[in-house]
Amino acid sequence: MSTHHRPPPPSPSADGLPWTSSDGLLAAGAAALDLLGYSVGGLDGSRPISLTALVLLVLAALPLLTRRRYPLASLAGVLALGLALNLSGPVPQHFNCTLCVALFAVARSRGIAVAAPAALVAAAVPLLGQGHPLPPPVGAAAVNVLAAALVLVAAEVLKRWQHEVEVRRRLLADRAVAQERRRIARELHDIVAHHITTMQLMAGGARANLGGDTEVVRDALVTLEGSGRMALREMRQLLDVLRAGDAPEETDGAPAAPQPGVGDLGGLVEESRRAGLPTEFAVLGQERPLPPSTGLAVFRIVQESLTNTRKHAGRARARVRLTYHPDRVTVEVSDDGTAAPADTLVGALTGAGSPAGPRAGRAGYGLIGMRERVALQGGSMVAGGVDGGGFRVVADLPAVPADGEERLG
Repeated sequence: MSTHHRPPPPSPSADGLPWTSSDGLLAAGAAALDLLGYSVGGLDGSRPISLTALVLLVLAALPLLTRRRYPLASLAGVLALGLALNLSGPVPQHFNCTLCVALFAVARSRGIAVAAPAALVAAAVPLLGQGHPLPPPVGAAAVNVLAAALVLVAAEVLKRWQHEVEVRRRLLADRAVAQERRRIARELHDIVAHHITTMQLMAGGARANLGGDTEVVRDALVTLEGSGRMALREMRQLLDVLRAGDAPEETDGAPAAPQPGVGDLGGLVEESRRAGLPTEFAVLGQERPLPPSTGLAVFRIVQESLTNTRKHAGRARARVRLTYHPDRVTVEVSDDGTAAPADTLVGALTGAGSPAGPRAGRAGYGLIGMRERVALQGGSMVAGGVDGGGFRVVADLPAVPADGEERLG
C-alpha cells in the first residue's frame, strides 16, 4: 500500500485570517472565469442572464478561501451553492472552474479512498436542479465524470512529482552533509597528525637534552609551543565553520587567519627540519598565484607527507619539490627511508591496492585524505615505494582558477 504525503496546512496570513492573499486571488480568478462562461453562454438569447445566478456564482467561490485548511468543507460549500444555483433557474449543466479547484484541493490533501467518492459526488451534483430530467442525460453525466477523473489524475501526478522533488532534495542535502563531514575529517586528521607528531618529537628531544645543551632544549620548546599554537588556531577555524549559523561569540578582535597555501610551505619545511627531519625544498617553473583551494590542497599534501615520513621512515632525508606548469602545478614529496616495494605504487583516484607495510599507516587515512583532496580538485596522484628504498607522493593539480574564484596574491 502506497504511503500518502499530506501537504502541511498553510500558515495564517499576517492579519490573522485563515487564508492568504494567494487564496483570495485564486478564488477571485475562479469566480471571474465562471461568470465569464455563464455570461457568454447567455448571449445567444436561449436563456436570460439572471442576477441571482451571478450572485450565486460569486458566492460559490468563497469556500475556496479555506480549501487548503478545510478541503472537504470547502468542496461541500461549493457543491451546496452550486445546487442552489441550479435550483434558482434554468442553467446549463456544468462542471465549472470553482468546482474543479475545490475537488483538486481534496485530491491533493486526502487519499484516493476519500477523493474518489468526492469526485463522484462532484460529478453528480451539477446534474441536479430545476428542469433537469432524472436520470440525467448519459452524455452530460459522462462529461462530468470525465472532468472529475481528470482532476484526480492531475492531483495525483502533482503529488508524485512533489514527492520526487522532496526525495531528491533530501538526498542532495544528505550528500552535502556527508561531503562536509569528510572535509572536516580530512582537516582534523591533517591538523592533529602533523602538529601532535611535531610536538611529540620536540618534547622527546627536549627531554633527552635536559642535562645537556640548554639552547637545543630551548629551540625544541619554542618549536613545540609554536606547533601547539598553530594547531589551536587551525582547530578554531574548523570550529568557526561548524558554528557558522550560531550567534557570534566574543573574540579578541584579531582577524581570522587565512587558510594556509603554497606561501606557507617554507615555514612547514623549516618546522620539519627543527623536528629532526632534514628536508630539501625546491620550486621549479614560474611562480604565480594559485586558487585558494588548490593552494590548501598542496599545503596539506606536503604536511601529511612530511608527517608520515617523520612517523614511519626512521632516519631519513626528505625532499619537497613544487613545479609550476602552464596550466597545472605538481607537488612531489619523497624520502629515502624505510618503504614498501616499488610495485605497491597506487593510483589515488582509483583507491585500489593501498600500499602495505609500515608506511601505509593503521587505516591509510592520510593517503585517503590526500586522494580525496586531489580528486576534488580534478587532479591525479600516485603514492608508493621507490626502488632502492624510500617513499614518494606525487600529485598533479589543475592551476587555472575557476570563474569568480578569488586569487591569492
